[in-house]
Amino acid sequence: MFAYNAPTDLLKDRILLVTGAGEGIGREAAKHYAAHGATVILLGRTQEKLDAVYDEIEAAGYPQAAIVPMNLEVATEHDYIELCNTLHQEFGRLDGILHNAGILGVRTPIENYDPVIWHQVMQVNLNAPFMLTQTLMPLLQASEDASIIFTSSSVGRKGKAYWGAYAVSKFGTEGLMQVLADELENTPNIRVNAINPGGTRTNMRAYAYPGENPDTLPTPADIMPVYLYLMGPDSKDTQGQSIDAQA
Repeated sequence: MFAYNAPTDLLKDRILLVTGAGEGIGREAAKHYAAHGATVILLGRTQEKLDAVYDEIEAAGYPQAAIVPMNLEVATEHDYIELCNTLHQEFGRLDGILHNAGILGVRTPIENYDPVIWHQVMQVNLNAPFMLTQTLMPLLQASEDASIIFTSSSVGRKGKAYWGAYAVSKFGTEGLMQVLADELENTPNIRVNAINPGGTRTNMRAYAYPGENPDTLPTPADIMPVYLYLMGPDSKDTQGQSIDAQA
């Protein structure tokens, strides 16, 4: 596991956006970020799940979170611009984005892959992070120390049979991260990296491996050290890296 002990005030007064915040890794990351002092903007498609995370953060006495219901599969350029305007009005800046939202699609040979599902996976896993990052860049530029974290996968580094659109979207994510990191090489207040969570006890993992015993896998809480490290100031000199959460 990636080794890092985060100080309690690691993210004090930071404004962070987490996509896919309603469950799994996104939910856990949002709670951990709030526990370390951040105001977390919870973005997801299911209001009830976001409300539950919001309530947990509030009950724990952490900084008050904000909720942004958004379905990334159908979000338009107008939706992203409206989000940027709202965040600018409410907060004035953004100190970090965790691009965690993602869908698996189906595991099947390329020759049988449904083009509709292919498009859905690309839209959520690759196009949405691009649009969000591009639209929110002015808010990130307004931060003294901003971190952009993309979510990668081992099948986004070496192609694996039957992983179809998911694998290809993660190859694209790795490329997007690398290109953006290189473009921002001389912009010291913004760093860009990616995390490969590895096999983790989530609903997506259970869907991909229905015969697997989930008790053999780490929980989302177990892999949080790298999520805290890359979002906090200790990673200020880390740029363009794809890091394994379960190193």
